[in-house]
Amino acid sequence: MKYIVILGDGMADLPIESLGGRTPLEAADTPNMDALAGMGEMGLVRTVPEGMKPGSDVANLAVLGYDPKKFYSGRSPLEALSVGVPMADGDIVFRCNLVTLTEDGPYEKKTITDHSSGEISTADADILMDAVRERFNSDVFSFYTGTSYRHIMVWHGGRKPELIPPHDHLGDVIGMYLPEEPKLLSMMKESFDLLNRHPLNEKRAEAGKNKANSLWFWGAGVKPSLSSFREKMGLSGAMISAVDLLKGIAVGAGMKVINVEGADGTLHTNYEGKARAAVKALLSDGDDFVYIHVEAPDEMGHQGSAERKVRSIEYIDEKVVGTVRREMDASGEPYRLLLLPDHPTPVACRTHTADPVPYVIYDSRRQLRRAARYSEREAAETGIFRPDGYKMIDLLTEE
Repeated sequence: MKYIVILGDGMADLPIESLGGRTPLEAADTPNMDALAGMGEMGLVRTVPEGMKPGSDVANLAVLGYDPKKFYSGRSPLEALSVGVPMADGDIVFRCNLVTLTEDGPYEKKTITDHSSGEISTADADILMDAVRERFNSDVFSFYTGTSYRHIMVWHGGRKPELIPPHDHLGDVIGMYLPEEPKLLSMMKESFDLLNRHPLNEKRAEAGKNKANSLWFWGAGVKPSLSSFREKMGLSGAMISAVDLLKGIAVGAGMKVINVEGADGTLHTNYEGKARAAVKALLSDGDDFVYIHVEAPDEMGHQGSAERKVRSIEYIDEKVVGTVRREMDASGEPYRLLLLPDHPTPVACRTHTADPVPYVIYDSRRQLRRAARYSEREAAETGIFRPDGYKMIDLLTEE
């Protein structure tokens, strides 16, 4: 038996007026997801434990079977594992976004217009991070390049302050969301002076791209300690994702990380390449379990684009779910598949919420036959609710 998780990050949503009162999942053409919903068990699951912030870190830990209340130590340390950042006891690790701020006025009066700097490429970001390292690296602070706009800063022997994610306040004046910690605030202010006039950002502006003109610190945490996935589940596991957070969780859990060329976490990521890599891992490489994470719906939710979120869901349906189904069915290998988001990222609020999400568990050996749509509404109508998301992997793998 082979086991597959297909997770569309932030795929769940609320009804949207421009979509005729439908959610993006309801508006999207998703014949493959609908087929799974009609042949498997569909319901709602709470992936974010009550009292915890609704992030991809917490929710994906849960989907992988790790109770966040026991294993969560902060988002950034998980990403740091993927980047290969050395972490010592006493280090505080931060996510360090490259964001776009308006240019006029004092720093506190600026507005955050883009948490991803136009989904800046890793190559461009590394050039800017070189300038950051030259200015700020010391015995106290160390900066590391991650992927796209997502980078890492380590404060050796530092403190863990309360910080605000930039994607929660797009379009807002930043003053009330800045860190109270003087050292962090000083570096953020100085980073604007350093980056806004950087030659690369001047070229980006000339090309009509958003400048990556400020650092933004958030997601602080300490060195994580995850138990082995193989020892916990008795399965060899592989992770396929474009983002360092998911790769870092996999590294911490001792899973194999499969990198796919062209997988970049954007709307135009290499969906089919991810699906084919997953099938290869299961059928050719001997892996028992594969986790396919697709970032695009979350990014479209943060951008506030209903149309692009619908398109990202349709790409997942056609190029990921459809490819996996066809190739696994053709192989004759029995498999069980869990389809779900990690959390909602509603277009209306452009940030994460902790609402339960729709899931489907499908078993290729035991197929129901009914008409269904994979959606938030129909999942709720089944009356099935799973309150503990970290137990879903046991439901997937039980015989």
